Amino acid sequence: MTNANADQRIPTTILTGFLGSGKTTLLNRILTEHHGGKIAVIENEFGEAGIDNELLVQDGNEQIVEMNNGCICCTVRGDLVRILSSLAARRDAGELHFERVIIETTGLADPAPVAQTFFVDEAVQEKYLLDAIVTLVDAKHADLQLDKHHEAQEQVGFADRILMSKVDLVGEEETKRLMERLRRMNARATIKTVHFGQTELKELLDTRSFNLDEIINIEPDFLDDVTHEHDDDVTSFVYRTTAALDQDKLEAFFSTIVAIYGAAMLRYKGVLNIVGLDRRAVFQGVHMIFGADIGKPWKKDEVRETRIVFIGKQLPVEHFSLGLDGCVAEGAA
Repeated sequence: MTNANADQRIPTTILTGFLGSGKTTLLNRILTEHHGGKIAVIENEFGEAGIDNELLVQDGNEQIVEMNNGCICCTVRGDLVRILSSLAARRDAGELHFERVIIETTGLADPAPVAQTFFVDEAVQEKYLLDAIVTLVDAKHADLQLDKHHEAQEQVGFADRILMSKVDLVGEEETKRLMERLRRMNARATIKTVHFGQTELKELLDTRSFNLDEIINIEPDFLDDVTHEHDDDVTSFVYRTTAALDQDKLEAFFSTIVAIYGAAMLRYKGVLNIVGLDRRAVFQGVHMIFGADIGKPWKKDEVRETRIVFIGKQLPVEHFSLGLDGCVAEGAA
């Protein structure tokens, strides 16, 4: 393919990083920046229920597509090809207007098979240019994640840009040691710290940072090896209820389970229907750290459903479900 044709292709950024590293926060930063551009966003979640779409601030300049029936790097990669092809066709037909695509992968995704899609599928290669792989790294939990999870290592190894989040939760020396470790793992990528996704967009978008030759030097079978396996110990489950929940009971429940199971709770997030609130509450957590905020108002004709996704290792599903059942507000069941 000639450079002239390549310049006409749609630049695409793969946004990756382990569970809870701040991908959605960064994506919100990109979507709310006054850059005047129109962006198509493809979201992938490991669980069966999509939550991240609730956490995104949308202003009408984006087309958001959710993929929450599996991991984007393995079983649903065919869906990724289908979605990219559909977006391109609708753009060509004038039905959609966007200049670039951002793919936010699940925190358990190996970015290599996602990147492969842009080179081994001719239809995608014709329409899209892989611009860069941007990886978020949670400074608070990175050492543990990199020690235990192959996906976290791959996310760092394939990155063109590495952003270290949550450095405010660790000391200066710890930040320095982590940065040195990341440089040893990936000498190609630029590495910088970021606070709540605040970074110059020119450093993330339209950088033309992905270099296929460099990747092949690192992994000679990059274009041939499509195998990928997850850690079988990591599973997800979703809790749902339309009954309004009591805020005090919820806070007590989460404080208890985090104290007991926090080390195994890789990621948990949800949309909550709290009794007495006319707006949904949204919360996110990683291991022992979690927080909540007020989200969008409930619409008059909308079913007020609580949806909570838990991702972790050998979590007691029945125990969690019964505990959450016990958080239903009096008279709301």
